[in-house]
Amino acid sequence: MRIQVRRTGGFAGIERRAEIDTSARPDAAELHSLAERALASAPTTPPPGVPDGFHYEITVDGRTIHAADPRLSEAQRELVSRVLKEGA
Repeated sequence: MRIQVRRTGGFAGIERRAEIDTSARPDAAELHSLAERALASAPTTPPPGVPDGFHYEITVDGRTIHAADPRLSEAQRELVSRVLKEGA
């Protein structure tokens, strides 16, 4: 499974991207479950955010969803955090 995260917005407006491939990871099953929960019932168009908030584009194996602060689900927030930290 390939998971990509693109974060835009924020006070400085700096874009950040990261990607991880779960195929050889020992925590692959956990990441698959987290990705499934993050994608469940998520909008496919960008939701409204807040001034200076972050907007996220999360792509899992070609399926893209959009999310924005402060309306991320717990699964989305955890997935974004893990991918941006580990996929740098």
